[in-house]
Amino acid sequence: MRRALAAGSVLVVLAAAASGCGLGAGEKTASEGSVTVTRDFGAEPIGRKSVSGVSESDTVMRLLQRDFEVETRYGGNFVQEIDGLAGGREGGRRVDWFYYVNGIESGVGAGERKVRPGDRVWWDHHDWSASPDVRAVVGAFPEPFESGVDGKRLPVRVDCADDAAKVCDEVADRLSDEGIKSGRSAVAGFGGEGVLRIKVGPWAELRRDAAIRRIEEGPRVSGVYAKPAPDGRSIALLDPEGKTVRTLGPGGGMIAATRLAGEAPAWVITGTDVAGVAAAAAQLQEDTLADHFAIAVEDGRAVGLPIQTPVENP
Repeated sequence: MRRALAAGSVLVVLAAAASGCGLGAGEKTASEGSVTVTRDFGAEPIGRKSVSGVSESDTVMRLLQRDFEVETRYGGNFVQEIDGLAGGREGGRRVDWFYYVNGIESGVGAGERKVRPGDRVWWDHHDWSASPDVRAVVGAFPEPFESGVDGKRLPVRVDCADDAAKVCDEVADRLSDEGIKSGRSAVAGFGGEGVLRIKVGPWAELRRDAAIRRIEEGPRVSGVYAKPAPDGRSIALLDPEGKTVRTLGPGGGMIAATRLAGEAPAWVITGTDVAGVAAAAAQLQEDTLADHFAIAVEDGRAVGLPIQTPVENP
């Protein structure tokens, strides 16, 4: 997620402050959403609170302030600190707070982003030196497929590789279990802002989509802390600094999300081969994906991405 957008860019924040945006009382509505606070890309939980109701004037910032101690800057639109954990530098690394609504970054500061009944809001404190721009994450599943983007439900489509038909059936069944209807298309199906795509198949086939192929360029471009090889036979797993920790070979899989400007988020359920794709699809469930930016699947086990490595004391 872009730091400037997630935390509230200085330009956006100052403009909002100058306009004197108010937070008046609004009509109460039912809600079954949540606010989750973590650090290090979801690796360490800080707190999770259910949201029993929201008003028309409630914002992401206001929900956070209900249950957490928050320090703000720039007119109250930028989160500097939550429960004593501040942005800035940590061990020489640049760290800050970022937020996601239903697994998607927001284009405005937290004090401006309105919330809707059922929204899943996730704040995470992490190192952004390798990527200040993680636009979509998988940790709010079954969102965004339930609610869509910015409260607008979108069609959900499974784009299926030729040799992954059975895996695509399983993906469609798992979506159906969550009450989500999906269509089916070939893996080269077009994208755009009006459809949520789930691309299913070995990486060598998925990369034919130019937007999806950008994952090979690393987190600074795609927001995904993994780099599949162009031949699809291996997937490098990266740490928060964007360095390769280890590499998946045969049978390795991955579930990740990315987003290009002007398009809805696109998910990939992929692997180095069909076995890896099937192993990844088996992890498409809320409990497994919760609080992960993306996952790798190694020896049938889900591993959160980026790979967390011990920090050496200076």
